[in-house]
Amino acid sequence: MTPSEYDNHVAILREELVCALGCTEPIAVAYAAALARAALRQRPESLVVACSGNIIKNVKSVTVPNSGGLRGIEAAATLGALGGDPTRELEVLQAVQPQDVERTKELVDAGFCDVELAEGVPNLYVRVVARAQGHEAVACIEERHTNVVELTLDGEVVTAAGVTQATDGEGGDGRSGARREDLSLKSIWEFAHQLEVTDVDGLISRQIELNQNISREGLSGRWGANIGSTLLHSRPNDISCKARAAAAAGSDARMSGCPLPVVINCGSGNQGITCSQPVLEYAHDLWSSHDDLVRAVVLSDLTAVHVKYFIGELSAFCGAVSASCGAGAGICYLRGGSFAQYEATIVNTLANVGGIVCDGAKPSCAAKISAAVDAAILGCDMALSDDNFLAGDGLVGRNAEETIRSMGYVGRVGMHPTDVEILNIMIGKTDVSEG
Repeated sequence: MTPSEYDNHVAILREELVCALGCTEPIAVAYAAALARAALRQRPESLVVACSGNIIKNVKSVTVPNSGGLRGIEAAATLGALGGDPTRELEVLQAVQPQDVERTKELVDAGFCDVELAEGVPNLYVRVVARAQGHEAVACIEERHTNVVELTLDGEVVTAAGVTQATDGEGGDGRSGARREDLSLKSIWEFAHQLEVTDVDGLISRQIELNQNISREGLSGRWGANIGSTLLHSRPNDISCKARAAAAAGSDARMSGCPLPVVINCGSGNQGITCSQPVLEYAHDLWSSHDDLVRAVVLSDLTAVHVKYFIGELSAFCGAVSASCGAGAGICYLRGGSFAQYEATIVNTLANVGGIVCDGAKPSCAAKISAAVDAAILGCDMALSDDNFLAGDGLVGRNAEETIRSMGYVGRVGMHPTDVEILNIMIGKTDVSEG
């Protein structure tokens, strides 16, 4: 691995593994609204929020953190505009005060915020128009949750909260130039083995610590449908069950508004949790060293990024699947797997749960995470026993990279009509009551 290739892998980790408070889609809405208010330089008299279908789908049923249990785009945008701190980006709602929550409830009921479906836009798209005293400020986010492509006041580009609209100079998607297209399973495997742990130790240790905190909260409290605690109570001494429970519990708490930050991956807290917590549980069970744990989580994170790259940011393909491929990869590494067994773990996982549908962010995400991690552990068990799915078994290709691309195509292109119909059902545009 050349120094340039090595540095690219580190840069990808640094871009992906950032802190977020709450589900990243309502947080992106709150962030855009907070930026619009900052650009307006006064409290808005009204908001208009235009969102892509995928944003609407992922905000509809999830609790906005620090909101007193509120849900929906109107609540996220209004709270962001009233009490959000845009300098904190995906932790924008960390500074919200109780009076902001009460005022948000009043304004939502009064119709302060109008929501529109934006069509013909990227899957991740939020545009907030804030108006007051004859002035109009606009903040627009595309492609990634903090990628600001428009920030204006009365049609003029402005700087607000240290942010200006993005230029096309570095990919136009809010990234600094790290090349995800250059990743491969081979390069990820080599990087994990050649890694100087000190280069990413702080980053990975923070991911493990913060995500473990919310996982423990999910196990100790009552959040969502309590998938994690249900799993752990059923088989408390089974390592595969403990691994599933650790990931699911973090999602239980996060989807129900737990105000603890998480370290995300692929733009998702659920995926960041899924990449780290099952691997941590296996590391504890196997008495792995700290360095081996870091290498295993790095392998998990980058594998998830590679699989997700071919699907896209938001789609009808559940992101827990790509993250569980990463978790299975990290577990395979800790269990002494070879490169061929690492590849087989990913193929076996995709062949099993590659069709899980994303119908928005909500408590049942925890159950989907549990199912996906279970498939990844099975995929690893199969790989270590040299019992694998073979080319021609459904979408399984001639090798692991071809299988990843086939599944990515299904998620990005094949499931696009599915995504549209899911949204139509969720917003009541399609009536399925009569079959």
